[in-house]
Amino acid sequence: MNSFSYLKIIAVITVFVLLLLIFFLLTVKTKNKIPNRLFATYLIINGIDISGFFLADKITSYYPNLEIFRWTLCLLSIPLFYLYVQAICYNDFRLKRKHLLHFVLFILFNLVLIPRIYLGNDTAKKYFFKHHFETGEMMLFQSIIELQYLGYIIAVFIILKKYKSIYLENYTNSNTSVYKWLFQMTTIFVIAHYFDTLKNLLRYTNYHEFLVVINEFAGIIALAITCWFILKALNNPDLFKSIDSKSKNKSKTVALTDLENRQIMSQIESLKEHMNTAKPYLNPSLTIQELANQINVPVSELSVLINVHLNQHFFDFINQYRIEEAMEILKNHPKKDFTILQTLDKVGFNSKSSFNTAFKKHTSLTPTEYRKSSLL
Repeated sequence: MNSFSYLKIIAVITVFVLLLLIFFLLTVKTKNKIPNRLFATYLIINGIDISGFFLADKITSYYPNLEIFRWTLCLLSIPLFYLYVQAICYNDFRLKRKHLLHFVLFILFNLVLIPRIYLGNDTAKKYFFKHHFETGEMMLFQSIIELQYLGYIIAVFIILKKYKSIYLENYTNSNTSVYKWLFQMTTIFVIAHYFDTLKNLLRYTNYHEFLVVINEFAGIIALAITCWFILKALNNPDLFKSIDSKSKNKSKTVALTDLENRQIMSQIESLKEHMNTAKPYLNPSLTIQELANQINVPVSELSVLINVHLNQHFFDFINQYRIEEAMEILKNHPKKDFTILQTLDKVGFNSKSSFNTAFKKHTSLTPTEYRKSSLL
């Protein structure tokens, strides 16, 4: 069996696994179906692209225009991923007519291909398929892809940065799985895309004979990434926690009168008293909205109070109380009474890693080190 046959087999397996994931995304029960549908569409486009390894020859022979159209579908890929990131981050995201603008490049480029390619005769099409990397249309195509990809990837990282900032100012659950998932996935996509770009550049060098081996390697990587998607989806069917895109970021500091300063100090004292007596921080899923309801103040006012006047994220503000509670437990109870895992669960954390990170940030020691030092 030659190398090209191996590549076909890898491609067939990858497309099959993608179809399983697409089926899962379209059938899994979830309140917000838009993200899953967008991601499924994104995977369908990529599946069609990968299918070229085992279908391209037949399509080219009988339906050349369809094969050229298949090539251009990759212009839909990164816009769909961008929309998916928006939809999964923000639960108030809705598809609107304005989002069709993301597909303008795809439409325009296909219009460019109509005169010389789609409407060309058989001889012109055969020449195009044989020398397409040397044609002006394909050079334009590659340039558009790279510019489009760079622009959208920058936009995706901006969304993720904003998402993380808003999350930390409104939630205390440190399990920011959506951010980790999207950041990991985006990083993998960037690496895979630019690996593919460098691979295509080999066509114009004296090392083009290595393309077959590199294509095999790329196929294995694509299969591995697809399997990773499957495992993530199966292990985390309800993985994501969206937030409202209208949630507030940290407000700007403004000059205050003496009366306003006294009112703010009074509010801070009331907030701290509530934290010490009611201990709402013991709830691992506490949000700023819930805390605002408890102390009967508008959530926007509480956000400004914590983020601006206490100069803390809501996330850090709550964790400070959790860590102080944990310190008391570790200092006053031996290991046989309270293990580290029991302690973190009791004070409102839901994972050992997040507890250790927050504890060290607050005390410069790990929980184990602190317990040992308090016994000396």
